[in-house]
Amino acid sequence: MRGAKSAKWVASAIVVALAATACGGNDSSNDGGKGEVDPNGVFRLTNSEPQGNLQPANSRDTASGQVIKGLFSQLVDYKKDGSAELVYVNAESVETEDNRTWTVKLKKGWKFHDGEEVTSKSFVDAWNWAANIDNNQQNSYWFADIKGYEDVHPSKGKPKAKEMSGLKVVDDHTFTIELTEPVTYFNYKLAYSAWSPLPSKFYDDPKAYGDKPVGNGPYKFVSWERKKKITLERYDEYQGPDKAENGGVELVVYNTLEAQYQAVASEKADVITQIPPRDLPKYRQDFGDRAIDAPMAGVQSIVPVFYGDQWKLGDEKNAKLRQGLSMAIDRKTITDKVLNGSRVPATGFVGPNVLGFQEGVLGEVAEYNPEKAKKTIEDAGGVPGNKVHIQYNADGGHKEWVEAVCNNIRQNTGVECIPDAKVDFQTDLNTRDAKKVKSMYRGGWVLDYPVNVNFMRELYETGADSNTGFFSSKKVDELFKKGDSAADLDGTVKAYQEAEKELVKEMPAIPLWYYSTQAAHSKKVNNVEFDLANFLLMHKVKVVK
Repeated sequence: MRGAKSAKWVASAIVVALAATACGGNDSSNDGGKGEVDPNGVFRLTNSEPQGNLQPANSRDTASGQVIKGLFSQLVDYKKDGSAELVYVNAESVETEDNRTWTVKLKKGWKFHDGEEVTSKSFVDAWNWAANIDNNQQNSYWFADIKGYEDVHPSKGKPKAKEMSGLKVVDDHTFTIELTEPVTYFNYKLAYSAWSPLPSKFYDDPKAYGDKPVGNGPYKFVSWERKKKITLERYDEYQGPDKAENGGVELVVYNTLEAQYQAVASEKADVITQIPPRDLPKYRQDFGDRAIDAPMAGVQSIVPVFYGDQWKLGDEKNAKLRQGLSMAIDRKTITDKVLNGSRVPATGFVGPNVLGFQEGVLGEVAEYNPEKAKKTIEDAGGVPGNKVHIQYNADGGHKEWVEAVCNNIRQNTGVECIPDAKVDFQTDLNTRDAKKVKSMYRGGWVLDYPVNVNFMRELYETGADSNTGFFSSKKVDELFKKGDSAADLDGTVKAYQEAEKELVKEMPAIPLWYYSTQAAHSKKVNNVEFDLANFLLMHKVKVVK
C-alpha cells in the first residue's frame, strides 16, 4: 500500500524461498472432497493445546476459543461480513430504550447437552460467578459495565456481594441488564464467549467442569486427551441456526504450525487454520483449489510491558522511543517477502472490516524511515539499556518475521534486538500473566465483536483483562468513557476514532500489519469457511465418504 525501501537483511533473514506464487484466492472452499457427503462423518482440525481449562469466562487463547465456539452458543452473533447487523442465536431479542437497561428474551426449547433447559437463570448465574473476583476468571472484566460489578469485583479487598445488582431474572425466558452508564454497543459485546450460559452442575465443581464442559452449542464434549486431541460430536437436539452438517470434529494438537501443515498435506488431518510463513510461497501449489484466502479483522503488534524499568507511563520522551522503533520497521518488505504478501502493513490500531476502521491514523509513525527512526530515538535519550527483547511463541509461525523485525531495529537504530522464543503459546501466555516479559511481546488481536471499540478498550483501558502490557493513561480512559456515554452507536464509533489518535501519541503498542486468513484443507472435506476472527465455522464443514 505504501512504498518502502528494500532492506539489506531480506536475503539472509528469511528462511522461506522467495519463489513466485499463484495469484488470486477465495474466501471459502467448497471444492476438494468429491463424491457423496457423509452427514455423520468426523473431520480432524489441527489445533494447539488450550492454555488452561475450557471454562468460557476463563479462556482467552485461540486454541480454547475454537473449542468453545463449538460447545457454546451466545445470545447473539455477528455476520461473517462484519456488518452492523446482529444475528440472534439463543436470544429472541435484545432491546433497550436508553442504552442503559437492556431486556433479553430467550428462545424457548433450548437445552444444555445434559438435557437441562437453558433459562434466564443460566445466563445470570454464570455472569455473576464469572464477575466475582474470588473466582479469578480471566474474562471477568467483560462484565464491568453491569451495575454492581464493583461490589463483586472490587479493586481492593473481598467482594461485598455475590451478585451484581444490575442483573434481574423476570421469568424463565426474560431477564434485564442494568448498566452503570449507557453503552451503545453493549448488545454487540454479547457475541463474545465470556457471556456463555452455564448449567447448574457447573457450580458443583467448576474446575472439573472446565475439563469436561457441558454447553448449549452445536457440538457436545466427548473427551480431552491432554496435548493430543479434543473430541466433539454433533448435538442432535441443537436449536440454533448453525446446526452441524457433520458428525463431529477432533481438534488434534500439534507442536508447530509446520507440523500442522504437513499433517493436512499428507491427509492425516483435514483443516489447518493458518499457513506457516515458510510454506506461504507454495501452499497454493500444494493444495490447489483447497487453498483458502479469506478476509479477517485482526492486527499483529509488538506490545511493550510497562511494569519494568524500560518503558514509562505518561513520559512523552519514552513514547517517542516507541515511535522511533516503529519507524525503523520495514512493514512493506516484511509482509511482501517474509510473509509472502499474506499480510497488509498496519496504519492504525484497529483491524479492518469493523465499524470505525480508519485508514492511515498512525501517519508517519507507520512509515519506514530509518534516518528519522534513529534521530527520534537519539533525541529522546535512547532506549534504556540500548536493548529490547521481543517475546513470541515458537509454535505459531512467528520466528521469521520476529527475526526480520529485530534485524530492522538493530541495523537502523543501533538498538540491540533479541528474539525471545517461548516453546508454545501456552508458555507465552503464562509468562505474560506472570508479568515476566523482559521488554516487549508479540501481540495479536482479532475481533470479538465488529466495532472499533473492541480493538482499544479491551486492550488499553486501565485494568482491562487483556491489557497484559499494563498500559494506563488517564486521557485515553477519559476518551473511552466519552465514547461509551455517546447518545448512539455512531457517536461511540466517532469518539473511539478520536481515542485512536491519542493512542498514536502514547504508543501502548506498535501495530505491524493486518491479518488475513490463509488456510487449507484435505480432500476429505469441503465447504470450509472462516469467520472474521479466523475461527473455522466447524458446523459448515462437510465430510465426504
